[in-house]
Amino acid sequence: MIDLRLLREDPDRVRASQRARGEDVALVDALLSADERRRSSGVRFDELRSEQKALGKLIPKASGDEKAELLQKASRLAADVKAADAEQHEAEEETRRLLEQLGNLVHPDVPVGGEEDFVVLETHGTIRDFGAEGFEPKDHLELGEALGAIDVERGAKVSGSRFYYLTGVGALLELALVNAAIAKAVAAGFTPMLTPALVRPRAMEGTGFLGQAAENVYHLEKDDFYLVGTSEVPLAAYHMDEIIDAEKLPLRYAGFSPCFRREAGTYGKDTRGIFRVHQFDKVEMFSFVDPEDAENEHKRLLEWEKDWLNALELPFQVIDVATGDLGASASRKYDCEAWIPTQGKYRELTSTSNCDSFQARRLSVRMRDGKKVQPLATLNGTLCAVPRTIVAILENHQLADGSVRVPEILRPYLGGRELLEPVAK
Repeated sequence: MIDLRLLREDPDRVRASQRARGEDVALVDALLSADERRRSSGVRFDELRSEQKALGKLIPKASGDEKAELLQKASRLAADVKAADAEQHEAEEETRRLLEQLGNLVHPDVPVGGEEDFVVLETHGTIRDFGAEGFEPKDHLELGEALGAIDVERGAKVSGSRFYYLTGVGALLELALVNAAIAKAVAAGFTPMLTPALVRPRAMEGTGFLGQAAENVYHLEKDDFYLVGTSEVPLAAYHMDEIIDAEKLPLRYAGFSPCFRREAGTYGKDTRGIFRVHQFDKVEMFSFVDPEDAENEHKRLLEWEKDWLNALELPFQVIDVATGDLGASASRKYDCEAWIPTQGKYRELTSTSNCDSFQARRLSVRMRDGKKVQPLATLNGTLCAVPRTIVAILENHQLADGSVRVPEILRPYLGGRELLEPVAK
């Protein structure tokens, strides 16, 4: 959540951010009104409690009619205190409810607009000319089935659409990707983490995934657990309700976990293969930093993602995501989109978001610098979303005979194998 003091001091900035996101601007005024009621009701409660305490000291000293009158006054005052306490509690609840609906403040340099209004910041690698090489590229599913690596038919039989099996070299390729990505993260100073896939409501709420993203979250109602869509959730909540000494920052974690997404609203979109699925594995980077270092850390996360995609020898572009396509927690987000030959366009492979102190305020993660205690900043960055990375590798590194060249970084994790070759049917 944002700082209420900032809202009171500069509401126009918050309105502009809401407008840029395409969200409800009236929410700002409703929140200002609720906050004023919260503060005024708090003052009234404190005044009444002070009067009640003072009266409580007079009663034992009084006698006769004076004491009876004081007791009557104490009874009326007790009712007033109870009512004021209820009003204060109601105002606090309303303020928090509205505050949790408000997205993070958008960074002033983020391009304004919707999903297609991103700005391309840079491009890397060379897009292959398959025509010049003398063959038509196959898509990842055709390649994966020929390699004995992907089985979506049995995935659908067992679990339904958008589920799949990785088999044979497909399973080995996932393990190679995960191990190589974790090794990269560890070399960069990240602590590797295996995180829970089930979290309590507060963890999901605290990271901002029960707002605009709620429709894509799986909820186990009987136990009131949520299946995570990214290890960002348990990593962000790892230090929930803690105060971290400033000299220990930055804290960097690389989480590996299964991820679950309902993919609501994507009917008919990316239905072929394993590009958009309900369950997948992912290596996620997560940083806790001093807010003053958040923008620099965001750039560092992007550099680590770029280094990883370059190591996989994939052509890709980096985009500055537009305001209307930001998640509620992000003030700014960069995506790395890999070229997918059979689609003839770049598609998102990794992303990194600067959430400033938005998540930390909701999860009560703070830093202590001397005597000062304040919320710190959190940032996240996908290093390897496995299925999409497999899609990009198969399509970009395929050869005319249906085999696929293995990027050098993965070969040590595949027993030195240089090629993935079709299996005999």
